[in-house]
Amino acid sequence: MIRHVALNNRGAQMVQSWVESETAECDLGDARLNRCLGAMLEALGERPGKSLPTAFQDWSNTKAAYRFFSNGNVSEDKILAGHFSASASASALRISATDGPILILQDTTEFSFKRADPQKVGFTHVSTGRKIKDGRYQKHAVSGLLMHASLAIMPEGLPLGLTAAKFWSRSKFKGPRALKRKINPTRVPIEQKESMRWLDNLRLSTELASAPERCVHIGDRESDIYELYCLAEELGTGFLVRSCVDRLAQNGDTTIGKVMAQVQSSGTHEIQFRDAQGKAHRAVLSIRHASMTVRPPIGKQKEYAHQDL
Repeated sequence: MIRHVALNNRGAQMVQSWVESETAECDLGDARLNRCLGAMLEALGERPGKSLPTAFQDWSNTKAAYRFFSNGNVSEDKILAGHFSASASASALRISATDGPILILQDTTEFSFKRADPQKVGFTHVSTGRKIKDGRYQKHAVSGLLMHASLAIMPEGLPLGLTAAKFWSRSKFKGPRALKRKINPTRVPIEQKESMRWLDNLRLSTELASAPERCVHIGDRESDIYELYCLAEELGTGFLVRSCVDRLAQNGDTTIGKVMAQVQSSGTHEIQFRDAQGKAHRAVLSIRHASMTVRPPIGKQKEYAHQDL
């Protein structure tokens, strides 16, 4: 069955207006490239999730898209510049119209591709497959790209747009265990780690929002980085991260986990959800909170001050 999409004049005007706002601040160094980007966004916007040949409907437009992506003047930061500018405008309007916080969510997404020559794409991670004859599990490197993005939303869930994005791949994958056998990760400067992406996105998003005191940067366990705490304090912005490391706390003779174990519950929160089979479940979370002094890693205590979190 073939599904068709029809646009009346009003619908066409809305698509054109959206494309114009998204590309207004894009400068690819050539007016033809700028027009091509607008045409591509319009086609992809009408058929989201489709392949390029399906989205562009004919071979000439598809070839033009391939030429666009292979052009040396085209890069993801130039393409996204317009969107970041539009996000900043939207954020400014929302921030001026409300008093609440702006939540900025950070996370990493993998795009996996099957390629005969994965070196041309790059690697993302090592995957564990089926068990082989000697009892070990078969492992192979997955080729693809990684994207670390920050999305600004209002507390009620209204998205404002992306505020930062970083793309990369690994030319040669090295498992974290192999690296740990050679060097203590806590001794490596943050600037030399992939974890630096969390700090880069925090800085870029804070600058884009132009209201650091109202931003709350939210991340999972991978964002439990002491340098991120220090950067947030430097920029005057807020953060909420899921703890991964049981860091030294207070005077250094205890840890975050030990302090929290002595804190009384301030209430509960009920969550209802369904599992993969559709069966309903109910979970009750006990909520505890406390303020404490958190100490930097032992190897970095001379570089960073303690934080009151």
